[in-house]
Amino acid sequence: MLSIIFALDELVVASGFWELARPIIKFARPITFIRGQGKIPKDRSVRVRAMPEQSNDYRVVVFGAGGVGKSSLVLRFVKGTFRENYIPTIEDTYRQVISCNKQVCTLQITDTTGSHQFPAMQRLSISKGHAFILVYSISSRQSLEELKPIHAEIVEMKGGDLEGGSIPVMLVGNKCDDVNRECTVQEGAELAKRWNCAFLETSAKTNHNVKELFQELLQLETRRAVSLQLETNKSKAQRRRDKLKGKCSVM
Repeated sequence: MLSIIFALDELVVASGFWELARPIIKFARPITFIRGQGKIPKDRSVRVRAMPEQSNDYRVVVFGAGGVGKSSLVLRFVKGTFRENYIPTIEDTYRQVISCNKQVCTLQITDTTGSHQFPAMQRLSISKGHAFILVYSISSRQSLEELKPIHAEIVEMKGGDLEGGSIPVMLVGNKCDDVNRECTVQEGAELAKRWNCAFLETSAKTNHNVKELFQELLQLETRRAVSLQLETNKSKAQRRRDKLKGKCSVM
Protein backbone atom coordinates (compact mmCIF):
# COMPACT_ATOMS: atom_id res chain seq x y z
CA MET A 1 0.00 0.00 0.00
CA LEU A 2 1.41 3.32 -1.12
CA SER A 3 0.78 6.43 0.94
CA ILE A 4 2.05 9.91 0.19
CA ILE A 5 2.55 12.38 2.99
CA PHE A 6 3.44 15.98 2.29
CA ALA A 7 5.96 17.83 4.43
CA LEU A 8 4.73 20.29 6.98
CA ASP A 9 4.07 23.87 6.01
CA GLU A 10 2.23 26.91 7.32
CA LEU A 11 -1.45 26.14 6.60
CA VAL A 12 -3.48 23.04 7.48
CA VAL A 13 -6.43 22.57 5.14
CA ALA A 14 -9.21 20.35 6.45
CA SER A 15 -11.21 18.28 3.99
CA GLY A 16 -14.15 20.69 4.08
CA PHE A 17 -11.94 23.53 2.82
CA TRP A 18 -10.33 21.63 -0.02
CA GLU A 19 -12.34 23.32 -2.76
CA LEU A 20 -11.59 26.74 -1.27
CA ALA A 21 -7.87 26.08 -0.99
CA ARG A 22 -7.31 24.24 -4.26
CA PRO A 23 -6.87 27.34 -6.50
CA ILE A 24 -4.09 28.70 -4.28
CA ILE A 25 -2.36 25.51 -3.25
CA LYS A 26 1.32 24.85 -3.76
CA PHE A 27 2.49 21.43 -2.64
CA ALA A 28 5.97 21.10 -1.22
CA ARG A 29 8.54 18.33 -0.86
CA PRO A 30 6.64 15.06 -1.43
CA ILE A 31 7.84 12.19 0.79
CA THR A 32 6.91 8.64 -0.15
CA PHE A 33 6.52 5.81 2.35
CA ILE A 34 6.36 2.25 1.04
CA ARG A 35 5.31 -0.71 3.13
CA GLY A 36 8.24 -2.21 4.92
CA GLN A 37 10.41 0.88 4.50
CA GLY A 38 9.32 3.03 7.40
CA LYS A 39 6.31 3.91 9.48
CA ILE A 40 3.63 6.26 8.25
CA PRO A 41 3.08 9.17 10.65
CA LYS A 42 -0.25 9.22 12.49
CA ASP A 43 -0.91 12.79 11.40
CA ARG A 44 -2.15 12.39 7.81
CA SER A 45 -3.44 15.93 7.34
CA VAL A 46 -2.38 17.68 4.15
CA ARG A 47 -0.40 20.80 4.92
CA VAL A 48 0.00 23.35 2.19
CA ARG A 49 1.35 26.84 1.63
CA ALA A 50 -1.08 29.50 0.44
CA MET A 51 0.13 31.59 -2.46
CA PRO A 52 0.65 35.24 -1.43
CA GLU A 53 -2.13 37.65 -2.34
CA GLN A 54 -1.44 40.47 -4.76
CA SER A 55 -1.82 43.87 -3.11
CA ASN A 56 -3.45 45.32 -6.23
CA ASP A 57 -6.23 42.71 -6.40
CA TYR A 58 -9.74 44.06 -5.91
CA ARG A 59 -11.92 41.29 -4.50
CA VAL A 60 -15.69 41.21 -5.09
CA VAL A 61 -17.68 38.48 -3.34
CA VAL A 62 -21.06 37.30 -4.69
CA PHE A 63 -23.52 35.85 -2.15
CA GLY A 64 -26.99 34.38 -2.55
CA ALA A 65 -29.12 31.27 -2.25
CA GLY A 66 -28.69 28.34 -4.60
CA GLY A 67 -30.28 28.78 -8.02
CA VAL A 68 -30.66 32.58 -7.97
CA GLY A 69 -28.19 33.00 -10.84
CA LYS A 70 -24.95 34.08 -9.14
CA SER A 71 -22.75 32.02 -11.47
CA SER A 72 -24.80 33.07 -14.49
CA LEU A 73 -24.28 36.75 -13.67
CA VAL A 74 -20.54 36.31 -13.23
CA LEU A 75 -20.14 34.19 -16.38
CA ARG A 76 -22.22 36.66 -18.40
CA PHE A 77 -20.00 39.52 -17.23
CA VAL A 78 -16.61 37.79 -17.53
CA LYS A 79 -17.16 35.55 -20.57
CA GLY A 80 -20.31 36.92 -22.19
CA THR A 81 -21.99 33.51 -22.03
CA PHE A 82 -25.13 32.10 -20.41
CA ARG A 83 -25.78 28.50 -19.44
CA GLU A 84 -29.34 27.20 -19.15
CA ASN A 85 -28.64 24.28 -16.82
CA TYR A 86 -28.09 24.78 -13.10
CA ILE A 87 -24.78 23.49 -11.72
CA PRO A 88 -24.33 23.97 -7.94
CA THR A 89 -21.17 25.86 -7.01
CA ILE A 90 -18.90 25.23 -4.04
CA GLU A 91 -16.70 28.22 -4.78
CA ASP A 92 -15.24 29.59 -8.01
CA THR A 93 -13.04 32.60 -8.65
CA TYR A 94 -12.97 34.59 -11.89
CA ARG A 95 -10.54 37.35 -12.83
CA GLN A 96 -10.83 40.40 -15.03
CA VAL A 97 -8.25 43.10 -15.73
CA ILE A 98 -9.41 46.55 -14.63
CA SER A 99 -7.98 49.98 -13.81
CA CYS A 100 -7.24 50.85 -10.18
CA ASN A 101 -5.71 54.23 -9.28
CA LYS A 102 -4.77 54.56 -12.99
CA GLN A 103 -2.84 51.30 -12.84
CA VAL A 104 -3.70 47.87 -14.18
CA CYS A 105 -4.96 45.52 -11.48
CA THR A 106 -7.07 42.38 -11.18
CA LEU A 107 -10.77 42.30 -10.40
CA GLN A 108 -11.17 39.02 -8.53
CA ILE A 109 -14.80 37.85 -8.41
CA THR A 110 -15.58 35.06 -5.93
CA ASP A 111 -18.74 33.11 -6.76
CA THR A 112 -19.72 31.51 -3.45
CA THR A 113 -21.81 28.45 -2.65
CA GLY A 114 -25.55 28.83 -2.17
CA SER A 115 -25.44 26.17 0.52
CA HIS A 116 -25.33 26.82 4.27
CA GLN A 117 -22.95 23.90 4.83
CA PHE A 118 -19.77 25.99 4.75
CA PRO A 119 -20.12 28.88 7.26
CA ALA A 120 -16.34 29.08 7.76
CA MET A 121 -15.85 29.57 4.00
CA GLN A 122 -18.47 32.32 4.06
CA ARG A 123 -16.72 34.15 6.90
CA LEU A 124 -13.36 33.82 5.15
CA SER A 125 -14.81 35.31 1.95
CA ILE A 126 -16.30 38.22 3.90
CA SER A 127 -13.04 38.93 5.70
CA LYS A 128 -11.11 39.13 2.42
CA GLY A 129 -13.77 40.94 0.36
CA HIS A 130 -13.47 44.58 -0.73
CA ALA A 131 -17.03 44.73 -2.14
CA PHE A 132 -20.14 42.54 -2.01
CA ILE A 133 -22.98 41.60 -4.35
CA LEU A 134 -26.06 40.10 -2.65
CA VAL A 135 -28.20 38.29 -5.21
CA TYR A 136 -31.78 37.04 -4.95
CA SER A 137 -34.29 35.87 -7.54
CA ILE A 138 -37.29 38.13 -8.11
CA SER A 139 -39.31 34.91 -8.55
CA SER A 140 -38.39 33.63 -5.05
CA ARG A 141 -39.22 35.55 -1.89
CA GLN A 142 -37.38 32.92 0.12
CA SER A 143 -34.12 33.78 -1.68
CA LEU A 144 -34.54 37.41 -0.57
CA GLU A 145 -35.08 36.32 3.04
CA GLU A 146 -31.95 34.17 2.93
CA LEU A 147 -29.82 37.24 2.24
CA LYS A 148 -30.67 38.82 5.61
CA PRO A 149 -28.38 36.63 7.77
CA ILE A 150 -25.60 37.02 5.19
CA HIS A 151 -25.92 40.79 5.32
CA ALA A 152 -25.93 40.64 9.13
CA GLU A 153 -22.69 38.64 9.01
CA ILE A 154 -21.09 41.23 6.72
CA VAL A 155 -22.18 44.02 9.07
CA GLU A 156 -20.76 42.16 12.06
CA MET A 157 -17.39 41.48 10.42
CA LYS A 158 -16.92 44.75 8.54
CA GLY A 159 -18.47 47.00 11.20
CA GLY A 160 -17.82 50.70 10.85
CA ASP A 161 -16.38 50.42 7.34
CA LEU A 162 -19.74 49.17 6.08
CA GLU A 163 -21.79 51.71 8.03
CA GLY A 164 -19.55 54.52 6.80
CA GLY A 165 -20.19 53.56 3.18
CA SER A 166 -16.55 52.80 2.44
CA ILE A 167 -17.35 49.20 1.46
CA PRO A 168 -19.52 48.89 -1.68
CA VAL A 169 -22.55 46.62 -1.34
CA MET A 170 -25.08 45.98 -4.09
CA LEU A 171 -28.45 44.26 -3.61
CA VAL A 172 -29.38 42.56 -6.90
CA GLY A 173 -32.76 41.18 -7.94
CA ASN A 174 -31.85 38.72 -10.70
CA LYS A 175 -34.10 36.97 -13.27
CA CYS A 176 -36.12 40.14 -13.90
CA ASP A 177 -37.15 38.56 -17.22
CA ASP A 178 -39.19 35.95 -15.29
CA VAL A 179 -42.93 36.60 -15.47
CA ASN A 180 -43.55 34.69 -12.21
CA ARG A 181 -42.50 37.58 -9.99
CA GLU A 182 -42.78 37.25 -6.19
CA CYS A 183 -40.67 40.30 -5.19
CA THR A 184 -41.55 43.75 -6.45
CA VAL A 185 -39.01 46.37 -7.45
CA GLN A 186 -40.24 48.53 -4.56
CA GLU A 187 -39.52 45.75 -2.02
CA GLY A 188 -35.95 45.41 -3.24
CA ALA A 189 -35.41 49.16 -3.23
CA GLU A 190 -36.82 49.54 0.31
CA LEU A 191 -34.60 46.76 1.67
CA ALA A 192 -31.55 48.32 0.01
CA LYS A 193 -32.45 51.65 1.62
CA ARG A 194 -32.60 50.01 5.06
CA TRP A 195 -29.23 48.38 4.42
CA ASN A 196 -27.79 51.64 3.06
CA CYS A 197 -26.65 49.95 -0.15
CA ALA A 198 -27.31 50.24 -3.88
CA PHE A 199 -30.03 48.27 -5.67
CA LEU A 200 -30.44 46.98 -9.22
CA GLU A 201 -32.52 44.38 -11.04
CA THR A 202 -30.74 42.23 -13.62
CA SER A 203 -31.19 39.33 -16.00
CA ALA A 204 -28.20 37.15 -16.77
CA LYS A 205 -30.29 35.44 -19.43
CA THR A 206 -31.02 38.58 -21.46
CA ASN A 207 -27.83 40.39 -20.32
CA HIS A 208 -29.93 43.18 -18.81
CA ASN A 209 -27.95 45.45 -16.46
CA VAL A 210 -25.12 42.92 -16.01
CA LYS A 211 -22.25 45.20 -17.01
CA GLU A 212 -24.01 48.11 -15.31
CA LEU A 213 -24.06 46.09 -12.08
CA PHE A 214 -20.29 45.81 -11.92
CA GLN A 215 -19.75 49.35 -13.17
CA GLU A 216 -21.97 50.82 -10.46
CA LEU A 217 -20.41 48.61 -7.79
CA LEU A 218 -16.92 49.88 -8.64
CA GLN A 219 -18.16 53.46 -8.75
CA LEU A 220 -19.28 53.05 -5.12
CA GLU A 221 -15.66 52.45 -4.11
CA THR A 222 -14.43 55.59 -2.35
CA ARG A 223 -11.04 54.42 -1.08
CA ARG A 224 -9.48 54.20 -4.55
CA ALA A 225 -10.31 54.97 -8.17
CA VAL A 226 -11.54 51.70 -9.67
CA SER A 227 -12.88 51.39 -13.21
CA LEU A 228 -13.64 48.72 -15.79
CA GLN A 229 -12.09 50.98 -18.43
CA LEU A 230 -8.35 50.67 -18.94
CA GLU A 231 -6.22 53.51 -20.25
CA THR A 232 -5.06 51.18 -23.02
CA ASN A 233 -8.65 50.84 -24.25
CA LYS A 234 -8.82 54.45 -25.43
CA SER A 235 -9.32 54.95 -29.11
CA LYS A 236 -6.56 56.40 -31.28
CA ALA A 237 -8.57 59.60 -31.67
CA GLN A 238 -8.96 59.95 -27.89
CA ARG A 239 -5.24 59.36 -27.30
CA ARG A 240 -4.46 61.97 -29.98
CA ARG A 241 -6.76 64.50 -28.28
CA ASP A 242 -5.11 63.78 -24.92
CA LYS A 243 -1.68 64.48 -26.42
CA LEU A 244 -2.89 67.78 -27.86
CA LYS A 245 -4.23 69.03 -24.52
CA GLY A 246 -2.33 72.07 -23.35
CA LYS A 247 -0.65 72.60 -26.72
CA CYS A 248 -1.07 75.85 -28.67
CA SER A 249 -2.34 75.90 -32.21
CA VAL A 250 -2.19 78.73 -34.74
CA MET A 251 -5.54 79.74 -36.23
